[in-house]
Amino acid sequence: MKFPSSFLRALILPLLHINAQSINNEAFDSRETTIDGVHNALYSSLVSCRDVVSSFLARIEAFNPTINAIISLNPNALSIADSMDLQLKSGNSTGSLFCIPVLLKDNYDTSEMNTTGGCLDLKGNRPSVDAPAVRALKNAGAIILGKANLHELALEGLSVSSLGGQTINPYDHTRTPGGSSGGTGAAIAANFAVFGTGTDTVNSLRSPASANSLFSIRPTRGLISRSGIIPISYTQDAIGPIARNVKDLATALTVMASVGYDQDDNTTAFIPETSTAVDYSTYVSGGCLKGKRFGLLEGFFNRTASNETTLVNNVMASMITVLQLAGAEVVTVNVTLYNATAISATLDVQTSEYRQLMDAYLQMSSLSGTHPSTLTELYSSGKFLVIPTQYNYVNTALRPSTSNSSYAIAKLGIQNLTTALRTTFTINSLDAIIYPEQKNLVVKIGSPSQSGRNGILAALTGSPVVTVPAGFSPPTPNAPLGVPIGMEILGQPWTEGKLLNIASHISSLTHVRKMPSFANRSVEVSSYSVVPIITPKSNIPSAYPAGAL
Repeated sequence: MKFPSSFLRALILPLLHINAQSINNEAFDSRETTIDGVHNALYSSLVSCRDVVSSFLARIEAFNPTINAIISLNPNALSIADSMDLQLKSGNSTGSLFCIPVLLKDNYDTSEMNTTGGCLDLKGNRPSVDAPAVRALKNAGAIILGKANLHELALEGLSVSSLGGQTINPYDHTRTPGGSSGGTGAAIAANFAVFGTGTDTVNSLRSPASANSLFSIRPTRGLISRSGIIPISYTQDAIGPIARNVKDLATALTVMASVGYDQDDNTTAFIPETSTAVDYSTYVSGGCLKGKRFGLLEGFFNRTASNETTLVNNVMASMITVLQLAGAEVVTVNVTLYNATAISATLDVQTSEYRQLMDAYLQMSSLSGTHPSTLTELYSSGKFLVIPTQYNYVNTALRPSTSNSSYAIAKLGIQNLTTALRTTFTINSLDAIIYPEQKNLVVKIGSPSQSGRNGILAALTGSPVVTVPAGFSPPTPNAPLGVPIGMEILGQPWTEGKLLNIASHISSLTHVRKMPSFANRSVEVSSYSVVPIITPKSNIPSAYPAGAL
């Protein structure tokens, strides 16, 4: 006898809910899952939204004790999932991110959770409203699963904080995960969510992508509103997503950029009409690399042979070969101007802008709970962590302001650098500029700083950059797959679609991305009645004394 499909659905669906754990383990594997993968499982009635959220909670409980990437979880995540299951049942599931679990770097304001910046003195800081980018994610159906650790207040790249402790690189547990968005990077690499968010003042979206075999995009300055994010620099700050594949990255960018003009971030007034309401996922397919011209910044390499630099240079040489075999032309740009260390030393304006922006953030009416009202008060509390190499940075930031003459000189220098970069594109007929994100492997835990990074050029000029996995160092006992190495692809303003297309082709040709071996196993999923509470480790290296400045 042939039973009607409606009868079969009526018979099977209750069983799916009765035995959700076994169905989830067999029908939905959250390892390396994508937005499309989650949606296919949901809309085929293989899993519920609660099952999806529970699968990631189980992975966090199983693997976060090793890498210490999470500061807190959203206590409402399961109830939100339940409400989405009701929407599914009623046929009202809409949004490009419907039931997609997302992790926020813990400097994004969201009304369900405190925003701490990883700082003990901000442990009680509670926003009453979402940052516009967070609101856009929620409006698209995303479930904010929790908050990821970061280098405290996003000031460096070691990803250690007084509240969150030291985050561990999932590929080599003796190394840092890059930063400052290192908690997000480590968590997404270990499959704690489908994608995550980060911020970038100099390197902080790109460094963790490079160190964790991930994709990220730092958009053109102004494309995504930065309001509702703990600030550092008006000139240099940007926000964006970090993901395991280019399509998810493009979808996340589309949603975050949908905010458009925001009166609380006037850089968004410069968004051209051609970059308004763009679906960046449409750029992932089509086209080719043949005929593309890439400028290779020779000044962004360290050619001194060592165990930490030579491996990066070898991976980049292999990537250049891939591009050339695909029909692209790689042009070496050997201009002394492009020296990341020199550019940072003379033009970085963070210290001039930090105190004023931070004071304004701490005094926002949308913040409640317990928190300092000024940056000076925060750094007088003793409840903070500054690494010794940044003592001078913070002490300098507490004194000067944008009224200093040195600030005006630096801003003029930034204008000149921006002009020089545009000229480099024009005279060489370049589609993009490429270079390693970091001249050396991501540094070991306890290192003085995250040395050798190349992010300053895009940060100062406001240029868009997509970071892609470029390769791995050879395996070692500490790094069974090797240490991930990433490449930056820098474009002219408002060319995010073009860069994503290039990144998609590179990804299809190379398939570099690998899941960290320690977390590459299935996890038994509990029937959660409440969201578990995460307690970060107190594993701060002795090289970084808390409360000292």
